[in-house]
Amino acid sequence: MRAKDAIGRYGEDVAARHLLDSGLEILARNWRCPEGEIDIVARERGALVICEVKTRSSDRYGVPAEAVTRRKADRLRRLAYCWLKENPAGGADVRFDVVAVTRSRVGAAVVEHVRAAF
Repeated sequence: MRAKDAIGRYGEDVAARHLLDSGLEILARNWRCPEGEIDIVARERGALVICEVKTRSSDRYGVPAEAVTRRKADRLRRLAYCWLKENPAGGADVRFDVVAVTRSRVGAAVVEHVRAAF
């Protein structure tokens, strides 16, 4: 596994644990279709939550949440539509969250959960 992939997997594991600890129900991780991939699909109080996870080892290139561009947000909207077509009981309300994970050299990672990020 490439180092970048390992960091991404670590971040998704940390994000999933954070979401569970915050009371969200995880419906899927790394859900794929021909259009692309959703990192985490969750539910919170009836709302379908599409989560993009961004992980960094430092803020040298900016904080992780800054990596979610308008183009990425548009793609996630299309992927949410695909999810809902495949899972019609997915929920009427859809929210797009970003979970930003910054690895720490020592101690726990820093997690920032941006609800309704776009």
